[in-house]
Amino acid sequence: MSSSLFSLLNRARSTAVGFHDRFSWTVRFYGMDRYSRIVLNRNRKMSLAPQLDRWIDSGKNVQPWKLLDVIQRLRKQRRFSQALEISEWMRNRGVSGPLQSYHSIQLDLVGKVHGLASAESYFNSLSEEDRTERVYGTLLNCYIRKSLPEKSLSHMQKMKELGFVSSVLPYKDIMSLYTKVGQYEKVPDMLTEMKENGILPDNFSYRICINSYGKRSDFEGMEKILEEMTQQQYITMDWNTYAVVANHYIKAGLSDKAIAALKKAEEILLEKPDRDGFDHLFSLYGNLGSKSEVLRLKEVQESVYKEGLLSRDYCTFIGPLLKCGELEEAKLLLKEWESSGNSYDFRLPDMFLIWYCQQGLVEKAAEMLDEILLKGKTPTPNSFAILASGYMDKGDMGKAVDYMKSALSVFPGSKGWGPNLKVVTSLLNWLGEKAETEQVESFVGLLRAAIPINKEMYLALIKANVREGKEVDGLLKSMEDDKIEVDEEIKKLLAKN
Repeated sequence: MSSSLFSLLNRARSTAVGFHDRFSWTVRFYGMDRYSRIVLNRNRKMSLAPQLDRWIDSGKNVQPWKLLDVIQRLRKQRRFSQALEISEWMRNRGVSGPLQSYHSIQLDLVGKVHGLASAESYFNSLSEEDRTERVYGTLLNCYIRKSLPEKSLSHMQKMKELGFVSSVLPYKDIMSLYTKVGQYEKVPDMLTEMKENGILPDNFSYRICINSYGKRSDFEGMEKILEEMTQQQYITMDWNTYAVVANHYIKAGLSDKAIAALKKAEEILLEKPDRDGFDHLFSLYGNLGSKSEVLRLKEVQESVYKEGLLSRDYCTFIGPLLKCGELEEAKLLLKEWESSGNSYDFRLPDMFLIWYCQQGLVEKAAEMLDEILLKGKTPTPNSFAILASGYMDKGDMGKAVDYMKSALSVFPGSKGWGPNLKVVTSLLNWLGEKAETEQVESFVGLLRAAIPINKEMYLALIKANVREGKEVDGLLKSMEDDKIEVDEEIKKLLAKN
């Protein structure tokens, strides 16, 4: 599979929010208090401090614990800068009060927004009294995010000396660090140390240790830890752990053991349904190449969600079937989805477009897209871009340009989409070498609405103009205005003019 098609496949699976979701957000917004409206306002660039100032100035009270709740929700949305703005506003306004978690949250946000040096500076500015176990743990997490073993282990040792390693969290952090840096052999030692110190491992601790054995293909060790985990009365087994085990078996070609682990995960999902869990199992069965298990699991999921299946569920079914090469079965599910009453979701046909292109059947993909257009549907930019990438991989650059122009033409208003830069660069290079100036100008004009002007755009325009013996003084002036340097490649082109 080409890297461009692979990125398009990932994008196709995660595009857009449906009307139902947008409607739900709107209804909830008007029923929320002023705190929740901050979270529901999705403008990530908006400054939040002025809103809070207006509340205070109008005589309204601000409850610190509610602001902390807003901060936590913003963090979940990865709106770290806005969360930090509220946290700093609380400190500046003196409304943080005696909240024990404040410094820990502030430290985490400083690290994420301003970097590790700023986080260390903030930590060092705190009094000994404020440097609680939780604050020490947050700084440890900052080191681990940056994959710094020496600093992490030194800080962990300091925490031990202070008696600040009384929970499972620091151990999980170090285990995660060893996993990030590929030192899988050290993970089990942390699990052993944890137990020796009277700290009970949780599900994540066991799972990351199981994964460390699997990464080293030590299946005996992996099975031993899994057995130990299942024997702990305080542990409730989760589908994710069995999925991790199954994944390692699949990679090792141990299909029977993989299916046994997946069945265990399935039993858990039947007791406590989780759509993400079912999605994961479908993907793993697809990796196994098991059409029968994919179709069986579809029936299981239908029995669990009696209210009906969503478009995302059909995406989950169809993906593994296409991976198994079961095109006709996948087509049947596509027809079932089309008659299911769900709103039209281009992620599903896009999966077929991508599959056809992967198989070198770009014309089949084009036929399918034409049929969609004849039904009166307006494809997303991604649908056209898939064809552009497919034709480019096939070497038909003219058609690739046409489909990319179609993608760019429907781009306005398509949030979350952007053209693949590798594909665009290849098309610009071809246009500069082969196309007429007017064609290049048309393409660049559309492209500028989707991505910032860059050297490659100017290079294509200059190449085309130089080939046709035209002046490029205006282009060079535009480059200067756009602060794009005339490099050696462009200078050599100009020397030919």
